[in-house]
Amino acid sequence: MSNVQNPVLVRATAAEVLSASGVTLLADVNETGGHLTSHRSVFKPGKEGAPPHQHKEASELFFVLTGSLRVLTGDDLITLDKGDFLVVPPNTPHAFEAAGDEDAEVLFVLTHAKPRFDYYRLLEGVYRGETDPAELGKTSDRYDNHYVASPAWESRQS
Repeated sequence: MSNVQNPVLVRATAAEVLSASGVTLLADVNETGGHLTSHRSVFKPGKEGAPPHQHKEASELFFVLTGSLRVLTGDDLITLDKGDFLVVPPNTPHAFEAAGDEDAEVLFVLTHAKPRFDYYRLLEGVYRGETDPAELGKTSDRYDNHYVASPAWESRQS
């Protein structure tokens, strides 16, 4: 029996766009044979992308396409600029937001991930005011997205 998998091609015109959250869904684990999930996000200046959280199983790759992104990794705050690449390993608290005065566009890839597109659709409902944010917390194990406290992130504006 062959383990050959077909290539995954997602045309920009066919990708699902979640306009309130600025997320474009590219490929989820069910399309990639369980290998990865990927999406692109656009963050307006000052817009928080994700509060502090960690993944128990997944590594998360960030590649900045335009603008700058402030990122928490563990207790460190760093700024990624256009062309910068970062991989956050499992069990590492991280958070991110646009930095500077222009949009930040970022490609995300999670490996060893659980299916995540329904998480982003749920998040879209939160952004639209149609879903209680507490619903996100109930899905931690399902989507391997575990929110954590971070004094370093909380103090970033002071």
